[in-house]
Amino acid sequence: MAMRKSLTSKASNKLVITSVAFQDHITRSLQHPNFSLSDPLLRCKRKAPRNAQAGGKGAERGLQRQDGQEEREYVLDSAPPSLTLAQKLGLVASPAGRLTEDEWTQVKSRSVQQGESAQPCAICREEFCLQPQVLLSCSHIFHRACLQAFERFSGRKCCPICRKEPYETRVIHDAARLFRQQCATRIQACWRGYVARKMYRQLRKSICPKDKHLRRKFFEAQLQELNDSFVRYCHTDTEAFLSDINRSLSSSRRVFQQLERKNVSEPQETDWDRIQSQVIQRDVWDCPICLTALCSQSIPTEAATSNHRQRRHAVLLSCSHLFHQLCLEAFEAYSTESRPSCPLCRSVYHKKII
Repeated sequence: MAMRKSLTSKASNKLVITSVAFQDHITRSLQHPNFSLSDPLLRCKRKAPRNAQAGGKGAERGLQRQDGQEEREYVLDSAPPSLTLAQKLGLVASPAGRLTEDEWTQVKSRSVQQGESAQPCAICREEFCLQPQVLLSCSHIFHRACLQAFERFSGRKCCPICRKEPYETRVIHDAARLFRQQCATRIQACWRGYVARKMYRQLRKSICPKDKHLRRKFFEAQLQELNDSFVRYCHTDTEAFLSDINRSLSSSRRVFQQLERKNVSEPQETDWDRIQSQVIQRDVWDCPICLTALCSQSIPTEAATSNHRQRRHAVLLSCSHLFHQLCLEAFEAYSTESRPSCPLCRSVYHKKII
């Protein structure tokens, strides 16, 4: 009888403990499943350490940015709640443990392979840019503000894409890093385009193009630039500008004359015969200086036989022009050049008396 009473008392105590454990579990889990999200007291309790932690992390992050290091990633969720009595007794399955760093690395590698950071946020459908982003334990990425608004609206922690619950969140900066790289690439592309366009404009100004239309525009621009510079120079000192032009023309004329004198060689006998034949073909028998008829014994022509009033020696030049000897000597005496040129064609000559 005593044994039965002891057994019944033990069974009743076990039943009482089990019922109390279930009641505690129901109170903490079933009746208030979103206690962590909706309880304002718990939210206030969480905000204080989170703000302090955020302040410390912000200061640490600022120091890291000053040092040139990357921003540090950290888990956003608070510590998990303590186990209920039913979970401790094994009556109810215990919740899964927190993810380790290796598991978070695997989750992030899956998100990188899927290109989650390069795609817009699935909630607001906008690019991440430099806004804070969070990585869920299911490898999906959202704006931190968008995820918090979704949790407040739905009243539970459920992934908006795969509907996994519950999940853990981790603050990452992959999208911000990609956005900075894109901005740097755009800046470099704009700068390189500006440099290329500037070099092309300089080449267009200095190198003449092959196309006819572009070549015409090129020379028109060069001529316009010369005209503008001439007009600007004329406003300062016209006399000096004209004297510079005369000086340059005289120097170039002297250079050309020296070149002509160096290149002209004395004709041979065969050359003189050829020059005489050119004179006969031209059929001009008047001296270009005195405008009177020429008469010569070596070239028998009708003009030479008909004109017996005055016989003067003629001079044949290497440029195939005929003059009176006296007229040509008078012209050479009148000329100021050391070696005068032909009165007709202005070329340096050798002469032969005929």
